[in-house]
Amino acid sequence: MVRRMSLRLVIVTLLGAIGVWFGSPGTAQAAPKEPKGPTTVTITGDDIGAPINVQAADAPELFAALLDQVSYLTGAGQTTAPKKADLGPKYTVVLLTDDVAKQTYDLYPLANGGPRAHRPAKQPERKSTAAWFFGRLSMSETLRAAGAPLPERSDPISGGIGGGERVIPDEGLGAGDNLDRVLGELRHLLLLNGAVLLTITLGLAGIALLVRRRTR
Repeated sequence: MVRRMSLRLVIVTLLGAIGVWFGSPGTAQAAPKEPKGPTTVTITGDDIGAPINVQAADAPELFAALLDQVSYLTGAGQTTAPKKADLGPKYTVVLLTDDVAKQTYDLYPLANGGPRAHRPAKQPERKSTAAWFFGRLSMSETLRAAGAPLPERSDPISGGIGGGERVIPDEGLGAGDNLDRVLGELRHLLLLNGAVLLTITLGLAGIALLVRRRTR
């Protein structure tokens, strides 16, 4: 009996020591480090004298807005390039992490048909596939807020990729007479459906009565 208790105590002590050993900070595997995101956005252009540098630590809101203009430029995109005459001024945006260039993109905020964005095949760290994308409708205002000499836009359009959120004009909602007409047509439709339903019910009742008489 004493020997069994001693053996059980030794096993429990050994298991506890193994658990402490594997749970100690020295033997635990270090968690993989997540790749660090961009810390600086640099903007250059033909009508910009010195490059514009926007750092995440100094202007977090503007930095996030600029990053939002290029963060979705992944995937295949479009391989057909627009006509150069329809693109307008070009602004090159470079994303840097700790002063090391990682990605570069070309933005065309005044392109015909809406802003366009281009991902060059030649990237700072590795080659990619050249592709064109529809830009966000907020591209012009975002670049202008960063310091690009672009005209101010007063139209109430926000967000979106190549379309954004559309603002419905008041006349698009319909006037009061149109609403009365719609309600009248709806009332007429309901009455028509009620008449059809009543006709079907009476027909079924007649058929049931006829069947009942023949089966007597």
